[in-house]
Amino acid sequence: MELTPLRYFAAIASAGHMSRAAEGLGVTQPALSAMLKKLEEEVGAPLLDRTGRGVALTDAGRVFLRHAEAAIRQAESARVAVRELMGLERGSIRLGGGATAITYLVPRTVSKFRREHPGVHFYVREAGSGAVAQSVLAGELDLGIVTLPLKGTGTAELLVTEWVEDELRLIVPPRSKLSARRSFKWSDLVGESVVGFEAGSAVREVIDRAASGAGVSLSVVMELRSIESIKQMVSAGIGVGFVSRFALREGEGLACREGRLSRRLALVRRRDRVPGAAVAAFERVLLKSMSVEGPRRKS
Repeated sequence: MELTPLRYFAAIASAGHMSRAAEGLGVTQPALSAMLKKLEEEVGAPLLDRTGRGVALTDAGRVFLRHAEAAIRQAESARVAVRELMGLERGSIRLGGGATAITYLVPRTVSKFRREHPGVHFYVREAGSGAVAQSVLAGELDLGIVTLPLKGTGTAELLVTEWVEDELRLIVPPRSKLSARRSFKWSDLVGESVVGFEAGSAVREVIDRAASGAGVSLSVVMELRSIESIKQMVSAGIGVGFVSRFALREGEGLACREGRLSRRLALVRRRDRVPGAAVAAFERVLLKSMSVEGPRRKS
């Protein structure tokens, strides 16, 4: 049932008179009478009695009015809710990414976005690039931050937007023979214990591929997912490690002399789904936040 006849009927019941209701609604009395007749035919019962002073609700009319007013209120609530959503007064964003993105690149952007749109709720998942991409494909996440290139089935269904270039740098224990250097060669790591990211992760693949290309087999003595845990283990003297430049202070960490250890981070979402207003707005903010240069930690 359309809402306009319900609103017209409620107006008639409130005015108690067809002419006054027609005047208030800005329609002609014959048009209003025709609408009422059609509504009564659809309901299957007379809703109004004509009296000398105007109209009065029948028993059926009183029951119908309660439901009509409830439907009108619900429709208005729905309209307001949609407007609030489109105006970013409400909404949710399900975001996934690796340790670097979730720990160092996303928090300040989320904080800024939440200050401007406090009604938007975030769900954030930290996982490897492959798991994040599959979660976006499955509809469990709206937006993902991944390392390129993407692997796995179904990734062609993702819309990929390159975001930022990251550099992996070597960190060493305080009393290491490498601690006074600003760069390293792969041969420097022969015989060194390495605290690495978990096998199969995108970062680990970048490191292993570069080391193998230089003819060096790394001695990984510990595998971790947390960047801060890797930093703490290295600081404790367990071995050397590789972390993102975004996890380091300006000038901290050793660059590779035999070729920059770099990777590209990208934003992904499903091609076949139009993002909600909150997701689309946050995606724009993320892209803008890294358009010139990513955030760096200060000393």
